[in-house]
Formats: sequence, structure tokens, C-alpha cells
Amino acid sequence: MRLLLKIFSLFLFLAILIQADINNPDFTICRIKYNGGGDWYNDRSIIPNMLKELQKRTKIPCQEEQAVATLEDNRIFYYPFIFMTGHGNVIFSESEIKNLRKYLFNGGFLYIDDDYGMDKAIRREIKKAFPDKKFVKVPFSHPIYNCFYKFPQGLPKIHKHDGKPPEGWGIFHNGRLILFYTYETNISDGWADPNVHKDPEYKREQAFKMGVNIIYYALTN
Repeated sequence: MRLLLKIFSLFLFLAILIQADINNPDFTICRIKYNGGGDWYNDRSIIPNMLKELQKRTKIPCQEEQAVATLEDNRIFYYPFIFMTGHGNVIFSESEIKNLRKYLFNGGFLYIDDDYGMDKAIRREIKKAFPDKKFVKVPFSHPIYNCFYKFPQGLPKIHKHDGKPPEGWGIFHNGRLILFYTYETNISDGWADPNVHKDPEYKREQAFKMGVNIIYYALTN
């Protein structure tokens, strides 16, 4: 019964939110196109696959394809959930920072997944974008690890990278997690088609479950 009430509340929230984009009434993920040379576009199958799994597991109506926008594009305000990944450099302009802060401080959510090679640039640009806030490790007790599926030990480890433990970092505003950054795990690679990385099925299942949690938390908070 509690789960049904949560799902009903989520549908109600989405029904209100999507009035801003009546031509595309179902939920989708907006991938952020960024400057700096990093491959913002990589793994084209990840978002369609995640959207299919999200709809199957939560019954949230989802579009089949991702949206794409830059951070200075006001279309990001149509989407409650925006996403970044890649391997290389990232540079935020002043106008992108201004728009991102406005978006996040007014209910939006940004998920960044390091695909191996973004960490130095992401930490630099997040500090530039939020000089008044600290980038902090998100505790395992936080709802993002417990809101739909349970991850009592935090993030699952999907890819080896440097062999370090997976880490989840966040920016908070008025007690709400508004930006979530995953490092040394690569959750979104686990959403790719099976033949891309040839991950074992249990790894892909962990990645999809964590993806559901991240999106579910963003939409309900």
C-alpha cells in the first residue's frame, strides 16, 4: 500500500510538472551537451534503455528517446532531470552557471556520472558553479540509496576504473540533494546494450536499480 501511494503521488507530481511541455507529456531524461572537449554524447543506448526500465519498474510513462540541451538553453526547465557523462574535459561558461543555479535552486536535478576521466574537470567546474557550497559525500542513509530499491552499502561498483570504492558526491540546497555525482563506478555504462561492455547481467541489474533510485528521488523531492 505504501508503494502504491508513492507511485500515485509521483504521477500527480508529474502531471503538474509536464504542463510546461504539453507536446511531450511523458517523462524523459535530458542529456546535457557541454563544452571542453569531453564526449558528452557517448553510449547512445544508455538513456533509451534506462527509460524503458524506469517505465517497466515504476509505471511512470516515459518517452522512448532522450532530450538534448545545453545548460544555457532554457529548455532544461522543461525537464525535472538532466544528465551528464563522458570521459574528458568539461567547461561551464558564466551563462551556463547562472542558468544551472537557477534550474537547480528551483526544483531541478542534475545527475553526473564519471565515465572515467571527468573527475578533475567536474570538481573544478562544480566549485566554480557553487563557490558558496561544499561538494560532500552522500551518506548511505540518504533516501537516494533507499527510496525504491535498497542499497545499504551505497553505490554498486559497475566498472573497475582505478579499482577504488565507488563514491557518491552531492550538492545540497535547503536540505535537498540537487546534484548527484557518481565516481569510480560508472552507473550509466551499466544501462548500455549488453553487447557494448559485455557486463554480466547482475551488474546491469544493479545499475538499472540504482538508476531507478536516482530518478525516483529526483522526481519525488
